Amino acid sequence: MTERKLPIGVQSFEILRENNFLYIDKTQYVAQLLSGRVYFLSRPRRFGKSLFLSTLAAYFRGEKELFEGLYLAQAEEELARQSKREAWQKHPVLYIDLNTGNYSQENELPLRLDQTLQQYEAQYSVEVSPERSSYYGGRLEKIIESAYHKTQKRVAILVDEYDKPLLQTLDAEQQALHEKNRNILAGFYSAIKSCDQYIQFVFLTGVTKFSKLSVFSGLNNLNDISLDDAYAGICGITDAELRSTFTPELQALGAKLSLSTEATLAQLKKKYDGYRFAIEGENVYNPFNLLKVFQKLSLGYYWFATGTPTFLAKKLQELCYPLPDLDNNVALTRMDLENPHEFADDPIQILYQAGYLTIKTYNAEYDEFTLGFPNDEVRYSFWELLLKCYFLRPATVRLSELSKFIEAVKHGDVDDFMTRMQSFIAGMSYSPTPELNLIEWNYQMVFYLVFRLMGQHVHTEVHNIVGRADCVVELKDTIYLFEFKLWSSGSPEDALAQIEEKGYAVPYQSSGKKLIAVGASFDEAKRNIGAWKVKEL
Repeated sequence: MTERKLPIGVQSFEILRENNFLYIDKTQYVAQLLSGRVYFLSRPRRFGKSLFLSTLAAYFRGEKELFEGLYLAQAEEELARQSKREAWQKHPVLYIDLNTGNYSQENELPLRLDQTLQQYEAQYSVEVSPERSSYYGGRLEKIIESAYHKTQKRVAILVDEYDKPLLQTLDAEQQALHEKNRNILAGFYSAIKSCDQYIQFVFLTGVTKFSKLSVFSGLNNLNDISLDDAYAGICGITDAELRSTFTPELQALGAKLSLSTEATLAQLKKKYDGYRFAIEGENVYNPFNLLKVFQKLSLGYYWFATGTPTFLAKKLQELCYPLPDLDNNVALTRMDLENPHEFADDPIQILYQAGYLTIKTYNAEYDEFTLGFPNDEVRYSFWELLLKCYFLRPATVRLSELSKFIEAVKHGDVDDFMTRMQSFIAGMSYSPTPELNLIEWNYQMVFYLVFRLMGQHVHTEVHNIVGRADCVVELKDTIYLFEFKLWSSGSPEDALAQIEEKGYAVPYQSSGKKLIAVGASFDEAKRNIGAWKVKEL
């Protein structure tokens, strides 16, 4: 059998089709888009935005042969007949690719725009005086107008990752460059509105909407399809597409893992499925992960490793964000998702836009979405990243010792577990302001992250009628209830007394499981666990 070619890293529709790479037909979405003119689509990185944009470019260039056998081959003929126009009309296409480049460097954005504009200025015979070379919006206007007059066809403008120069400069240390990039892009994108009479179609992709950028404030006819049910599957791979397109790959992976096809699909769903981009839309897989899994025949965590969100993880830590909420308990309104504010102090919206959180449920009464981790790859990779942010030195060695934590807890050896936690916490990093680090929250979160990475069922800040437990760890036959106190505010005995007085164990008494209370005090001077007491309830 001829080896099937997986399109890993292939972002060109032309290369994909001419070289017989596997392709999931998404051209029905091209047909849907033709009823409008100006669109914006937000999707996480490596979800196929660039490939779809390349598909649009091939369509507007009239490259009919590339669509042979696809949905659009027949649909275009019917659409042309209904619109009384010629099928496969050729339009000038301006493809502006901001996906590549390191925009945290001072002159990267001007250089990238200048190179792109020079290419089209040469193609459409546009002359630019040296003193006007930095007026990128004005140069784009001239290109659009010249392309229209030269071809007598309106222009298709396709912008790939329009916001990357802003996303790469979100860190507080780069605010000056962030504002500079914003001002450059605002002037550049303003040309799209001013040249409306020469434009046939506009499609912009990105990760998020920067509300203060002129592309959104100026283009009042822009159609944001990011949350539309009709476009929920425009990027990503649905379960039906996975089953129908990758049967040989599923069989090969199943053979490697010694699993049936259905069991293999269950493993893939747990690890890589779960992304949801609309109220009624079905879940999709991250295509990059699936292709890498089929290439390597191994269930690795491939997507997360390509773009570690350290900045966002540190921001969550600084804000003392309740980390358990990230797992299916983050509430945002539709306005929050469709019109995100500038998120200098609120990383949740960018976590959604970037794919680390996704839609889990929708409440129509309040027009409110509940967000959470899409799958195990993101869940456990993000927990590990957060835990690493707490340490002065790389936490790789410590994380590799989690199996010892697991064994200690499973065997009921609380002393061994707490001693290991002492060693673990000794490596935590601290800010120059001591009071920010000596709050119980930091220690609760370290416990929470350790248990989550141990793969156990963990709750923190579990509420009952009269109080809340700091950390509840539920195992197969045992439930541990932890209460933490600073040394100056209470002893381990005080912590145990609080567990009993507040009735923290009451919700679990009917479980039939052994209930173990652990009271611990933290020594402010040593910045570590000072002492603990254990009591079976």
